[in-house]
Amino acid sequence: MGKVKSDIEIARAAKMKPIQEILDGINVPDKSEVYSPIGRYIAKIKPEYLETLKNKKDGKLILVTAITPTPAGEGKTTTSVGLCDGLNKIGKKSIVCLREPSLGPSFGMKGGAAGGGYAQVVPMEQINLHFTGDFHAITSAHNLLAALIDNHIYWGNKLNIDVRRVVWKRVMDMNDRSLRSININLGGVANGYPREDGFDITVASEIMAIFCLSNDLKDLENRIGNITIAYTRDKKPIYAKDLNAQGPMTVLLKDAIRPNITQTLENNPAIIHGGPFANIAHGCNSVIATKTGLKLSDYVVTEAGFGADLGAEKFLDIKCRKSGLKPDCVVIVATIRALKMHGGVKKEDLKKENVDALKKGLVNLERHINNIKKFNLPVAVAVNHFITDTDNEVNKLIDFCNNLKVKASLCTHWSNGGEGTKELAKNVSEICDKNENKFKFLYEDKTSLFKKIETIAKEIYHASEVVADTKIRDQLKDFEAKGYVNLPICVAKTQYSFSTDPSLKGAPSGHVLPVREVRLSSGAEFVVVICGAIMTMPGLPKIPAADSIKLNNKSEIEGLF
Repeated sequence: MGKVKSDIEIARAAKMKPIQEILDGINVPDKSEVYSPIGRYIAKIKPEYLETLKNKKDGKLILVTAITPTPAGEGKTTTSVGLCDGLNKIGKKSIVCLREPSLGPSFGMKGGAAGGGYAQVVPMEQINLHFTGDFHAITSAHNLLAALIDNHIYWGNKLNIDVRRVVWKRVMDMNDRSLRSININLGGVANGYPREDGFDITVASEIMAIFCLSNDLKDLENRIGNITIAYTRDKKPIYAKDLNAQGPMTVLLKDAIRPNITQTLENNPAIIHGGPFANIAHGCNSVIATKTGLKLSDYVVTEAGFGADLGAEKFLDIKCRKSGLKPDCVVIVATIRALKMHGGVKKEDLKKENVDALKKGLVNLERHINNIKKFNLPVAVAVNHFITDTDNEVNKLIDFCNNLKVKASLCTHWSNGGEGTKELAKNVSEICDKNENKFKFLYEDKTSLFKKIETIAKEIYHASEVVADTKIRDQLKDFEAKGYVNLPICVAKTQYSFSTDPSLKGAPSGHVLPVREVRLSSGAEFVVVICGAIMTMPGLPKIPAADSIKLNNKSEIEGLF
């Protein structure tokens, strides 16, 4: 048996097609007003062409989500790519819509986010690094607003901004805990008024959220103008439009807002655009990308970040609410390895058969299945196969799902590409074609903000109560008084548990959801609720992935995922 190739080796050996050949397959014309090529294998679709698609019938929308993440890995992006390839294998015209990877996890702990094995999007190295520069544009637009705020204060502060109540931080697309809380404008009168500030990671920026929820450039500009940046001493809100910031910020995002099209290893189209995290943001790719895919194909496979309690809930309650999108099927990705970890097995013991531990861990999968059904959506399970999985374990998982009246398909896309997901593709396409789409939200717009938090906590996390001090409850009431009662909730919490304690595996119930902070995202139009110890600027691990990333003697990248 030969050496198993790494993801980067497989990607580097890929036989990519020129991007126009990929676009020909979805009937996108070769015209300068339709797309802009970026090199040989990537293109940005122009908004003028997207306008011409508006009257076309939409395809079916498939949402891929997962069980609660563990160090054993689940393979959500890999499965999304594999399912897209599998659908095309069985004669269905399919596009996969993914998020762009952040440099933070690429050089931190998680690694890249272009799939894996023989279910990847390519060019993998470019996608995992700077790609088309969208994140740099978002970072620049965000920090332009930060610079304009401090500049306004420096030149007389006509808006009477209270320097203690500036709520617009700065961002960078890297994990750097040392920047979470900082002092700025030090060094004397010429440098401005000293004040406390801080950095978030770019994927947690409200600009990223707005970028991913906007329908077009005009919508983007309007939403940017509505960002709350600060308050006066008498707590009157100041908006980005009060500084005329929306115009120059939109200019920086003009090209970034165009969706990026590339390809899978099997030369099927992939739209990769936008990239908020799901543990600290809303975890979905751009509305523009998803709607573009629906116009250009019969089936769109898209993913939501982390487990279904975070990514899928936000996709359904935030993205779908804002865009009018309605999934036709939800695929929950599970691995036997991860389920055994939820059943109490340590990572180093996962190679041994342990049906009893698997049985204990299946409560996590069951919880996610039941949660998705609360949205009136049909569910399929994708069992992402590992070579260490035994027949007894696989049969136990499939039988368990059958008893829940959910079909589980064993998927071997990591080693076999689309051929390994044909069963899943057939099941999912049948579900989509039969689905009458009775999708509903978890809560109504008019429900109070605190009640919305309680609904998510109790219905999705199975918490017994939400704990929030008087200051936070008063903030929520103040948001409502200012006209924001209809906004949905975006919970920031650990991805590793239904609770805020990452060590609680399986399906914990009766725990408490402690709310540490609430932030109004008046441009993106949701309220961020920060729970437990989660940070909106992550730190690097003790041994970051960056330690292994380098150029070899051939100037090829090594160690990137």
